[in-house]
Amino acid sequence: KQINYFQQFHPRTPHRQYVSGETHLYLGRQYRLKISTGENTSVKLARGFIFIACRSEPNPNKVRLLLDEWYLERARAKYTESLSRCYPDFQRMGYALPTIHIRRMKTRWGSLSSKGTLTLNRNLIRAPRDCIDYVVAHELCHLKYKDHSKGFYRLLEQVMPEWERRKHRLELALI
Repeated sequence: KQINYFQQFHPRTPHRQYVSGETHLYLGRQYRLKISTGENTSVKLARGFIFIACRSEPNPNKVRLLLDEWYLERARAKYTESLSRCYPDFQRMGYALPTIHIRRMKTRWGSLSSKGTLTLNRNLIRAPRDCIDYVVAHELCHLKYKDHSKGFYRLLEQVMPEWERRKHRLELALI
């Protein structure tokens, strides 16, 4: 059933070349790369573009590293904001605020350890904000339910009534 469900999302995003004109996602929107040589190395988002300037001649590997670092910085800020939006319901239930870790994950968007560490996938920053909130709320529900029982889904429905729409949107956007 799951295999058939995920078949609808193919083909996957093509292999990235990290060249000008290529599109990359950020918070669910596509932005075109605009790569140049400049006085300072920088990555900036403006007017539908991700502008990447390199002090020396840019090459795809250097552009990839700069863009990855930019995504990681953005992820730290946006995931913290998401946790701030989703946590109050769990705070009222008496649960401690989890710490956030960000890492590459091949098969998950997030996880919650038994010690209260919320680990989020680096690539989640490419998803729309409401999808990031869904992943955070989903993982926070594991504070109370360690599995995906009926109780878990009742709690998820309580804290985020439209979670199924957000989950589907996430899968359409990034898979």
